[in-house]
Amino acid sequence: MKNQSEYIEQLEQTVSKFMEPLKGIPFHIAIKAVFGQNVLEPDLEDKKDKELIADLSKIANIAGRNAKKDGIFRSRPNEVGNDIEPYVREALRGIGIIADIPERSDGKKQAVGYPDIYFKDRFGRHVYLECKTYNRKNIGTTQRSFYFSPPPEKNKSKVIYDAYHLVVAYEIEEARREGKGCYIPVAWKVVSLYSTKIDVKHEFNANNKDLYKEKAILAEGGIE
Repeated sequence: MKNQSEYIEQLEQTVSKFMEPLKGIPFHIAIKAVFGQNVLEPDLEDKKDKELIADLSKIANIAGRNAKKDGIFRSRPNEVGNDIEPYVREALRGIGIIADIPERSDGKKQAVGYPDIYFKDRFGRHVYLECKTYNRKNIGTTQRSFYFSPPPEKNKSKVIYDAYHLVVAYEIEEARREGKGCYIPVAWKVVSLYSTKIDVKHEFNANNKDLYKEKAILAEGGIE
C-alpha cells in the first residue's frame, strides 16, 4: 500500500511538471522539432533576400490598397485577417508569383491552420507566408496573435520544406464604406518569424468515444 501511495504521488508530481508551460522557444527551433524542417533566416545584406523582401513590400502595399478601397466588413477586428489573405494572394499573382494553398506531406492541400500561403520566390526558394492584422493599441501588448499546432498525423504536416517563414501584417482601423461600418488597412509590416519566441501550453483532452462511453453515463433520456 505504501509503495502504491508513493507511486501515485510521484506520478502526480510528474504530470504537474509536464503541464507547466514552456516559454521563450525560438520559432526556428520549434519548427525543426515539430516538422523536421529548417527555417531560413533572411539576410538584409543578401541580394536574393533583398529582392524577396522588395517583392513582399510591393505586394503588401498593393493588397492593402485594394482592401482599403473595398473595406472589410466584419463584426470583430480579429476576424479581418482571414479576409486580407485573398488580397495578398491576388497581389502575389499580379507580380508573377504563383501563390498557393500549402501542400501537406501526404500530397493534399490544406487551407486551415498555419501557414496561410506557400510560394516559391524568383529564385525558386520555398516561402511560407502568414497574413495577420493588428491595431495601434494592441501591437505592444502580450495579447496572443500567433500560434501553430503539430499535425494530427505525421503525414499531414503543412510544413514540408526548408523555407522562409514570413508574415505580412496590416494595421487596421475602423471606417465606413457604402454607409456601413468596416475595417481598413492603413499600414503594413513584413516580419520574419525566425527568431520569434513562442510558448507551449499543454492541455488534457478526450474524444467523444471515450467521453460518452456507456459505463460513464449516469442518466439519459429523450425530450418529452
